[in-house]
Amino acid sequence: MEKTKLLTITVIGLLLLNFATLGFLFISGTKGHKPPHDRPEGRHEPKEIIIERLHFDANQQKEYGQLIEWHRGEIRQLEDSIRVSKNELYMLLNNDIVDEKAKVTLINEIALFQKQIEATHFKHFVDIKKLCKPEQQVYFNELTEELGRLFSRNKPPRPRHE
Repeated sequence: MEKTKLLTITVIGLLLLNFATLGFLFISGTKGHKPPHDRPEGRHEPKEIIIERLHFDANQQKEYGQLIEWHRGEIRQLEDSIRVSKNELYMLLNNDIVDEKAKVTLINEIALFQKQIEATHFKHFVDIKKLCKPEQQVYFNELTEELGRLFSRNKPPRPRHE
């Protein structure tokens, strides 16, 4: 009988501990809970940053939206081309002897696409500058000093496959 009593007390104790843990997780998990797609406090989308910093009016915002669509389409096409070229490059590894000429050609092709991406980004900001009214140029100039930091893609590091 004593073993049964000890087992019952142990089970009740473990249940209470589990409920306490679940309660703690529930309460601490709902405090300040943000949906996974929310940005940290103070961080905004690049579009919002541009509109805010350059003080765009409604018409400028509409034109800027069109620039964004063009820019995204161009970048998407170039990134797709890079992906295709990289796949072709790595398919060369399936051969016993790697075709050096094909390897160099594909690497140069990838580099050319990357160069086009950077030129497209630059053109995008030239187009944004053209949207600015004379009194907004000073804001644009201030923004250019921060472009590299503001719009760099801070992606989490990928796992390494060695």
